[in-house]
Amino acid sequence: MTRLYATSAIAAMAAILGVTGYLVLRGGGADAFAECRASAVAGGIGSIGGSFSLVEPSGRSVTEAEVVTGPTLLYFGYTFCPDVCPLDNARNAQAVDILEEMGIEATPVFISVDPARDTPEVMGDYAANMHPRMIGLTGSPEQVKAAAQAYRVYYAKVGDDPEYYNVDHSAYTYLALPGHGVVEFYVRQASPDELAASAACFVQAARSN
Repeated sequence: MTRLYATSAIAAMAAILGVTGYLVLRGGGADAFAECRASAVAGGIGSIGGSFSLVEPSGRSVTEAEVVTGPTLLYFGYTFCPDVCPLDNARNAQAVDILEEMGIEATPVFISVDPARDTPEVMGDYAANMHPRMIGLTGSPEQVKAAAQAYRVYYAKVGDDPEYYNVDHSAYTYLALPGHGVVEFYVRQASPDELAASAACFVQAARSN
């Protein structure tokens, strides 16, 4: 199944890179990623992302510079999420496997918006079950809030039960590259091969500049 995704992803990437290469050779545009990017956001994509300090499963605090050391797919959610988060994280994990077949090693990252229940250990177990390279991050309520604000992530607790409650949250996946920060974001409807093809375009463009 992964090979089928990889085949279509490679074909899509080839088409994207063909256009990109043509425009680069012509010297078109100051934005090296212009032909890769399909999304738009008020204030520009550069307004999303930034510094954060969160806690990894070992209990050590890490910054965004320590997490984004290569192509990285970041997703905000919570481990008690009944449907959206497992599906989105699984999609991201599959996209990472497709990218690996294309010669690109990317890292999926899962950041909790439910620090009360998502301890470092819980996040570590969840991430390990999703993908061997997935990094699970949590932190204090203040740390999580600061990271969410940097990435324009909405989240809010739903229900009064102290143990069994849901967390309403936005569900975007962010592609970050070292030295560039967030370069793209993806909606839930993006398939694994579409996400992989897009991410590969950005990686190739970054390598060429």
